Amino acid sequence: QVQLVESGGGLVQAGGSLRLSCAASGRTFSLYAMGWFRQAPGKERQFVAAIRRNGENTAYADSVKGRFTISRDNAKNTVTLQMNSLKPEDTAVYYCAVAKNIYGSSRAADFGSWGQGTQVTVSS
Repeated sequence: QVQLVESGGGLVQAGGSLRLSCAASGRTFSLYAMGWFRQAPGKERQFVAAIRRNGENTAYADSVKGRFTISRDNAKNTVTLQMNSLKPEDTAVYYCAVAKNIYGSSRAADFGSWGQGTQVTVSS
């Protein structure tokens, strides 16, 4: 089982940037797709981005496309979410997750292990 720890959240003004990191333990990290999801108060968990194990195939929610970039370093067991041009509606707790297979998807049910989350707050 892979254990995940997110970091890098915080408070930023609209238009600013943040870089979230997810550190994974476990030797099987490189075998699976990884994803980022977010959850705002009173709302369901929402897909943000996913990346396959080779790091070359990525997918994004329409709401973040062109502003966010997901990447991974299998040698360091880390996955990163670079967030630019942040908007107040990006405010949420952001979670990193390991997919149950090598492909990943936009569905939370297709992801197994989850981190504890990191708060991102964007002020207007």
